[in-house]
Amino acid sequence: MNILADEGVDKQIVDELRTLGHRVTYIAECQPTISDDEVLDRANSESAVLLTSDKDFGELVFRQGRLHSGVVLIRLEGVLAPRKSAIVTHAFLKHGHLMAGNFSVVSAKSVRIRRSAP
Repeated sequence: MNILADEGVDKQIVDELRTLGHRVTYIAECQPTISDDEVLDRANSESAVLLTSDKDFGELVFRQGRLHSGVVLIRLEGVLAPRKSAIVTHAFLKHGHLMAGNFSVVSAKSVRIRRSAP
C-alpha cells in the first residue's frame, strides 16, 4: 500500500510498515513543518493513504469536504511506541484493504472505518 505518514506519526510505526512492504513517505523526513492542507494535497497527488495522529484532518475531510485517498487517524494517546506500532501494523494487516478511500480511526480496542460516499 502507498502511505503518506504525517510528521506526528512515530518513526517506529513508519519503520514497521516499511518492513511489511508498504511504500511509506514520511513527512518528517522530506518536508517537515508543511501545513495540513499541503500534507493532504501531497497524499492525494500520490494516491496515498494518509496516516496521521492529527485530528485536524477530520475537520478538513468532514467539515470542509476535502477529497482524500484515505485517511487513517491514530488515536493511541498514552500508549508506548512499541505497542502503538504493533496496534497500527495489525490494523493495516487486517483492514488495510478497506482503508484506501475511506476515513479510518485506529484505537487500542477497535478500528472504525467510515466509508466515503461513492
